[in-house]
Amino acid sequence: MELRGNWRIPTEILAGAGRIAELPGRVRDAGLSRVLIVTDPGVAGLPFFAGIVESFEKAGIATAVFKDVHPDPLAEDVAAGAAAYKAHGAQGVVAIGGGSGLDCGKSVALAVSTSRPLWDFEITLPTPALDSPIPPIFAVPTTAGTGSEVGRASVVIDPAKRRKYILLHAQMLPRLVVLDPELTYGLPPFITAWTGMDALAHSLEAFYGPFYHPIADGIAVEGMRLVKENLITAVNEPRNTEARMNMLAAASMGATAFQKALGAIHSLSHPIGARFHAHHGLTNAVLMPYVLAFNRPCIEPKIGYAAQALGIENGFDGFLNWVLELRDALNIPHTLEALKVTPDALEDLAAEAVADPNTPDNPRKADKADMLRILQAAMAGTMAGLSD
Repeated sequence: MELRGNWRIPTEILAGAGRIAELPGRVRDAGLSRVLIVTDPGVAGLPFFAGIVESFEKAGIATAVFKDVHPDPLAEDVAAGAAAYKAHGAQGVVAIGGGSGLDCGKSVALAVSTSRPLWDFEITLPTPALDSPIPPIFAVPTTAGTGSEVGRASVVIDPAKRRKYILLHAQMLPRLVVLDPELTYGLPPFITAWTGMDALAHSLEAFYGPFYHPIADGIAVEGMRLVKENLITAVNEPRNTEARMNMLAAASMGATAFQKALGAIHSLSHPIGARFHAHHGLTNAVLMPYVLAFNRPCIEPKIGYAAQALGIENGFDGFLNWVLELRDALNIPHTLEALKVTPDALEDLAAEAVADPNTPDNPRKADKADMLRILQAAMAGTMAGLSD
């Protein structure tokens, strides 16, 4: 491995219970008097949301709310949000919600800054010039999973192609993030579980990614430890502030770490989500042990180190067993059949996974036949032979 890399550390974060009260003042201090709040219908209907909007109005900041966001944001959602931004004369975006609300909000800020199609900003392409700078983005996650609040990318679906695009621009990094655990109290247990497994997948793939980034490695190990020690508590005790705060931190840490790399968990998850509308965190959780088994020849020493750091005995085998036990405790299904994936779709899913931008960063090189083998194993519920 060449000891060479380009490293970035994310933005300013206000972490702790009740910190949401500070957001309007910080937006006002940034010189903004009109903002568009982007969220999803579920978050917009929660009791705390009206209080956030009211706090902006009391601070003298005119707000408009755009909430027409699908569970996986579509290109049409972004276009409608951009129209709402312009109609309001907004000067910035406040993105509130899970990954969908955050990604849509960041994409709206990108869309109002360019006349180009969104797809020109796909992560695999050279970054084109903007018509104007991307307006300030303020991010408030209400789930602990995607970590989109500390990222420069967003995921948007092109329904015509049934494909998830990863859009990237450095200016999509939010200016300020609020991690307030009180905003996550009302999450259903299964959403807490699925998003928590997403956070684990981010730190895991970042940690064993085949690049030199010791800063990301350290963050990833601590992110995995926080998941190990807090996720089940957050699911079983939804108002446990310590567990909720630590899971929000784990989510942001996972996304901070995965600037180093992701891999085949995400490569396979993206086309399944686009075609079968399965929750991204749940899909990552189902696929995780199968990809671990496939990657074993290339990652066993690193996973052994992670196991030791997390207090797990028996190296790789112990770590894999911990993942399986964690999934059982969270009622995560063991096969793709539970996600309504059909055998006839596996060939196409494998082809799309190979084309995913995360595939080149997987520590074990994977072609279409390898991706198909992982998918078939995940359909059958067996990891036998995947390490060969």
